[in-house]
Amino acid sequence: MQDIKPIRVFLEVAERRSFAAAARALDMTPSSVTRIVARLEDSLGQQLLLRTTRKVSLTDAGAVVAARYRPLLAELDATTDALMHAAHPDAGRLRLNAPMSLGLRLMPGLIAAFRDAYPRIDLNVTLTDRFVDIIEDPYDLSIRISGPPSDKSTIWRKICEVPRHAVAAPSLFADTAAPTDPADLPRDLCLSYSATGTPETWEFTRDGANRTVQAGSRLITNNGDLLCQVARLGQGITVLPDFLVADGLASGEITILMPDWQVSPLWLTLFYPPYEAFPPLVATFTTFFEDYIRRTAPVFFRFA
Repeated sequence: MQDIKPIRVFLEVAERRSFAAAARALDMTPSSVTRIVARLEDSLGQQLLLRTTRKVSLTDAGAVVAARYRPLLAELDATTDALMHAAHPDAGRLRLNAPMSLGLRLMPGLIAAFRDAYPRIDLNVTLTDRFVDIIEDPYDLSIRISGPPSDKSTIWRKICEVPRHAVAAPSLFADTAAPTDPADLPRDLCLSYSATGTPETWEFTRDGANRTVQAGSRLITNNGDLLCQVARLGQGITVLPDFLVADGLASGEITILMPDWQVSPLWLTLFYPPYEAFPPLVATFTTFFEDYIRRTAPVFFRFA
């Protein structure tokens, strides 16, 4: 690994076009960076960098060296990281993704408990309501709340069901009766959760009867918290998971509509790249996550 250091240093200078900036990134002194690059040039018998008082640029030989070594070094780092993951189920770095609303409510307590249990595992946690591409995006696993998955190229683990209800502010029906049947929902008051910009479709059931309602397009957003807050202001009807509307229900700012009709639940899932076998760090988090959900949040989730 020590023999690779000059390549790393050279690539950092080539990337930043500055010895000083490369030194800061590598936590080295500029003079050390300069000496290491000079030794690399001597060993290769080629000048790799053109130095002026204002900038650093690549020579033709330097461009060739950078182009050929950069992917090799990236592959070496990826292989080393994978081996570290495989060798240490309780040490290393785990890259997680979670939806924004669930993440803000669930992840602080989960992270604290996980770090207490596994102090040698570092976490990179990204919150986004975008449905990530687990193969292309740089995550070891993702936590999602969605309908039943249809992607056959990835691995999914269903943790539990996520109940949800149609809700609205009581003030919305101050001058008219609240609907008692999904067929009576006024479409222009139905607010949509959608990541694609198309209106949402709601499925209701009761005693064997089924109703399908397409929400309106007056407001479409990909964030459940925003929908909840808009509904609390009396701006419409929305269908949201119970964990999102619990505070509004408790305060009386919103109420459940048609409580005898069941809305099709969502799934809380973990999904992964197409591993042949779970890396130990991923397996460690998976087991911890499922146990944590069962212990701490049974009110908002429905387990089989």
